[in-house]
Amino acid sequence: MNKYRSHNCNELRKSDVGSKVFLSGWINKKRDHGNLLFLDLRDNYGITQCIIEKENSKFDFLEKMQLETVIKIEGKVVNRSSETINKDIETGEIEVAIEKFEVLGTCKELPLPVFSNQEYAEEIRLKYRFLDLRRKKIHENIILRSKVISFIRSEMNKFGFLEYQTPILTSSSPEGARDFLVPSRLNPGKFYALPQAPQQFKQLIMVSGFDKYFQIAPCFRDEDARADRSPGEFYQLDLEMSFVEQEDVFNVVEKLLVSTFKRFSKKKLMFDKFPKISYADSLLQYGSDKPDLRNPLIIKDITEIFTRADVSFDIFKKLVKSGSRVRCIITKDTKDKPRSFFDGIDKWAKEQGASGMAYFTFEKDKEISGKGPVGKFFSKAALLELMKQTGANVGDSIFFACNKLKELERITSLARDKIAKELDLIDDNTFAFCWVVDYPMFEEDEQTKKIKFSHNPFSMPQGDSDKINFDKPLEILAYQYDIVCNGIELSSGAIRNHKPDLMYKLFSIAGYNQKQVDEKFSGMINALSFGAPPHGGIAPGIDRIVMLLANEKNIREVTMFPMNQNAQDLMMNAPSEVNDEQLKELSLSLKTKK
Repeated sequence: MNKYRSHNCNELRKSDVGSKVFLSGWINKKRDHGNLLFLDLRDNYGITQCIIEKENSKFDFLEKMQLETVIKIEGKVVNRSSETINKDIETGEIEVAIEKFEVLGTCKELPLPVFSNQEYAEEIRLKYRFLDLRRKKIHENIILRSKVISFIRSEMNKFGFLEYQTPILTSSSPEGARDFLVPSRLNPGKFYALPQAPQQFKQLIMVSGFDKYFQIAPCFRDEDARADRSPGEFYQLDLEMSFVEQEDVFNVVEKLLVSTFKRFSKKKLMFDKFPKISYADSLLQYGSDKPDLRNPLIIKDITEIFTRADVSFDIFKKLVKSGSRVRCIITKDTKDKPRSFFDGIDKWAKEQGASGMAYFTFEKDKEISGKGPVGKFFSKAALLELMKQTGANVGDSIFFACNKLKELERITSLARDKIAKELDLIDDNTFAFCWVVDYPMFEEDEQTKKIKFSHNPFSMPQGDSDKINFDKPLEILAYQYDIVCNGIELSSGAIRNHKPDLMYKLFSIAGYNQKQVDEKFSGMINALSFGAPPHGGIAPGIDRIVMLLANEKNIREVTMFPMNQNAQDLMMNAPSEVNDEQLKELSLSLKTKK
């Protein structure tokens, strides 16, 4: 028998009453009732209430003991009185009368309490992360993460995928973010890069004749932190399949996500079969390529209305003539909302850097009219046409903005979310997945006006490669896709371009000649030249999946040892300085900033 415990702290029940047991764990909480001391003992599995009476010679010693001290107790299981039964814990019907105990690990004064849910500064939490991880909520998040990963591995095996590991030390490649570089001791002056993703390796696995690959892959990117993105490193479910089309990838990912989210959350799934939204429609209808489909509000383009002679809203009409567009959001049955609601949205939009949100409500007494500051600028015929184009009814309201396209998409996307929250339209008890598809292969750089890849340069363009009009690159669509849930992008994926000649052609449009492609992607181009199968894949983010399942807003709440906003590990003091001898071994010297 284990010398430290006969049971875990979640195991004892009424059926154990009368048994002699010994438990080990941390002192979670103490309550001194004078002649009786109550002590909650906690381990990884749960809590057991223990009691010790004043007559016990160890009472005073235990009474003064610091919380979070690790102890082993021996005692007898007894029934709790009916009025002290705690239904919130598994062991709530019993307690253990302490007969003797032993201190296994002493504890200094705590920099933050463990049993409390009180919010503490990030700096303290990350410096003492080992204490923070003892707290119930985050402890359960990390256990959930482990269970989710184990479940995903099991499901992938059922789908016929095999797990392979790809290199951590590799070469630098232009994948959109900064690389973490590692100097090579044996090759002075040269550097490895930590992989931003196993993109090229997983394609090479397909070229090597393996049919279905997956990996819970660590990825490294030197980029700034966000609430849904860790600085430095993150994990993704990396998968790739041979002899597949886009729908084959969708089928696997949908089955996996549906089973995972049904297994680990009580929230509803809005769709078991995920809707597909084109990139162009997503920007138009939601203002973003990360649409939250729990929000029923749809953005409409009403630019044409402002070309009519019977619309006298001159500010917007002048902007439209200069190339701006107008888009709107209809809110259903908001005629009784107070003026403060509408003015609040307008004020909020100005705080976001926009010129505001114009608005009015469709009313009808004897004839149709617009109630609000700008309703008077629209004729009856214009209002009826506006209702026809937007699906608005009498009693509905319209918010609209005018600007150049990029800025217009930004503000209407934000406004869509803001208005929905103000009207309480979003069901927080729901997961709404969707695919965003048909991404453009190229885009124009706003500053240089040069053509560049918009998404993944290794993607297959849509259509017959012999009939693609390469003279109009901005019209070329790719088999690229994103999986989105509740407005959070979980992953990007693509059907890959496995044809070297086509790859050279596409890269040439983005300004790379054949020599540059051969040098930068030598392993990939070489491999594709020796018989490559059609293949495709995707890589959903593990951290974001768990963040959604745990109902957390920040990715640090589901990451065991995260860095802070400045990519520093406060607990391990990383990054740290290195000594001259280490630099000498690597043939490096540091240039001190003046």
